[in-house]
Amino acid sequence: MAISQQFVRLLGGTIKVNSQEGQGTVFSLAIPVAIADASMVEASGKPMPRVLALAPNQPTYRILVVDDRWTNRQILVRLLHPLGFEVKEAENGQQAIDLWEKWQPHLIWMDMRMPVMDGYEATRYIKAHLKGQTTVVIALTASIFDEERSVVLSARCDDFVRKPIDPDTLYAKLTEHLGVQFIYETDPVSSVTSSFPSAVATTLEPEVLRVMPQAWIEQLYQAIPATPDNLSTVLTSWVHNFRCDKIIDLIEHLND
Repeated sequence: MAISQQFVRLLGGTIKVNSQEGQGTVFSLAIPVAIADASMVEASGKPMPRVLALAPNQPTYRILVVDDRWTNRQILVRLLHPLGFEVKEAENGQQAIDLWEKWQPHLIWMDMRMPVMDGYEATRYIKAHLKGQTTVVIALTASIFDEERSVVLSARCDDFVRKPIDPDTLYAKLTEHLGVQFIYETDPVSSVTSSFPSAVATTLEPEVLRVMPQAWIEQLYQAIPATPDNLSTVLTSWVHNFRCDKIIDLIEHLND
């Protein structure tokens, strides 16, 4: 039940329970929904290519994630940090201002409804300063009403995204506002690895991995078991072929 409540809150919804002894219990679930923006759906109906990593020779982007819910923050952190972004978190507008002044993030994902200080007030404060003009602030809101966009933009946010945010929209906004370049699974550098057979006997040149962040390479080296058994061989083959989906599926089945 606790997990379900967290999931519903993540979607911006609520759960109500009405229980009467001897009669039963009624659960009421409310989740805000809206018609999808046609511009966010590909005409071909095919899914967007998966992001593998940041393209090389780019600045080290600093991203601040602001939300009073830890679960919401972690979703964005786990989508950004493994790719090579520097990411910090704040749970209210006042913390966001403090981090902005000390750390100068390139972009802030700003939840608009928070205790202590909400995203509206925090954004107005940041944008009122000269150095705040170069900080991109993208509002995150669970509201389904179009009027909310006008209110958010009047607070001087640079853009507006409804929660829950999907990875494709997240990466697209980073490209739109910061010019971030990604390596996708359909790019030539990744097609080189996908052309290898899935069999054990695969070979890779070191240059292929140079597109990955150094921290990722070091973590990968430490994570692969040294014992030359089947586990090490299969995991190495999957990693070489960027088959993170297989690794995730394996872990999820283990946790079932």
